Amino acid sequence: MNQTIKIVMISDTHNCHNALNIPDGDILIHAGDMTEYGTLAEIQDFDDWLGTLPHRHKLVIAGNHEVCVQENGGWFLFHNATYLEDEAITIEGIHFYGSPWQPAFFDMAFNLPRGEALAEKWQKIPANTDILITHTPPFQRLDQADAKRVGCKDLLQRVKEIKPKYHVFGHIHTSYGQLIYDETTFINACSVLELDLPLNPPIVIEWLK
Repeated sequence: MNQTIKIVMISDTHNCHNALNIPDGDILIHAGDMTEYGTLAEIQDFDDWLGTLPHRHKLVIAGNHEVCVQENGGWFLFHNATYLEDEAITIEGIHFYGSPWQPAFFDMAFNLPRGEALAEKWQKIPANTDILITHTPPFQRLDQADAKRVGCKDLLQRVKEIKPKYHVFGHIHTSYGQLIYDETTFINACSVLELDLPLNPPIVIEWLK
């Protein structure tokens, strides 16, 4: 008998997590930037909130705002979720991979220059990845900010090589939504557009086992 796994995706909540209406599901994914200032207190508040949610599995990566995570290690800071930093995990037969890096963006966390340094990170993504979680979008995939395409070209190349079923990310607040291209559904799950505006709803998918 087929089983449906409900996966809820959010990103870039920037301390607004308590204002979100999170649907029930089996797996919750947060694609980075849960804080605004990157402090330990913000991470603690977010982790406490995660503990109130009913999802059996919660996957979290960091974003460019999470300075304290880069300094202290997310494996030690999150108690109510599985933190992924260039790591794979298999849940309910689904292969996930999470990575926080993005092209250099001011003097913030998990920044690397475009080119070889980022390409080396993306080469770590396993070929059998079903759902890829990154903070940055790939180039030309829901990555438009101020009429510019700011995603990572090397990430796009790796996605084209391994063809995950889904690629979820955030970082670019103005490009929230979904896009199907070739064999991959790209999901920009940014919850916040601006801090004083209504939040985007979580994006939900159903995975048929």
